[in-house]
Amino acid sequence: MLKKEQQLAVDKGEMLPLMEEFYTIQGEGYHTGTAAYFIRIGGCDVGCHWCDVKESWNAELHPPTRIDHIVSNAKKYANTVVITGGEPLTWDMSLLTQQLKNQEINIHIETSGCYPLTGVWDWICLSPKKNKLPLEELYQRANELKVIIYNKHDFVFAEEQASQVNGNAILFLQPEWSKKEEMTPLIVDYVMKNPKWRVSLQTHKYLNIP
Repeated sequence: MLKKEQQLAVDKGEMLPLMEEFYTIQGEGYHTGTAAYFIRIGGCDVGCHWCDVKESWNAELHPPTRIDHIVSNAKKYANTVVITGGEPLTWDMSLLTQQLKNQEINIHIETSGCYPLTGVWDWICLSPKKNKLPLEELYQRANELKVIIYNKHDFVFAEEQASQVNGNAILFLQPEWSKKEEMTPLIVDYVMKNPKWRVSLQTHKYLNIP
């Protein structure tokens, strides 16, 4: 259990349950291949059975960290930050993103979209999950839609999501890592037949980097 002062600071967004932070190459989606500083925030109740960072789910496992400390670390490394999770919009992102903006850092988020959007963002990657669907605001604000393909029915889900997202969002289909041998050929075939979509791969895993 957090101390009362810590809990108040977390509620205000002055502290966040930081799971990890690291400088690497973005491996997925539109910005694949570009350098970015990743800030992974703990806490998620979406509960995808194939999630590859289940250790992020329980926010209590990750120490509340002051956002000025997070920003200080980020500005040492990169002019682009990716905030991910867990589900980062579980928490109020307003203060963190404003401090990052004060350092002239580009700010990206990867979110399931199931919580209200807080914070200031240069790029929003919406990755919807069947368990908890995105809010309308996120469909309208998304810069890219990234749907994870675990089985054939996920193509149907992907089209349902594409029909709701704004017309400027760039559409990606990405194989779930444990199913990549099976699903990647199907995705390639699907994108060739439906060229509004693009293929996204977890290239950082092929490169053996974080």
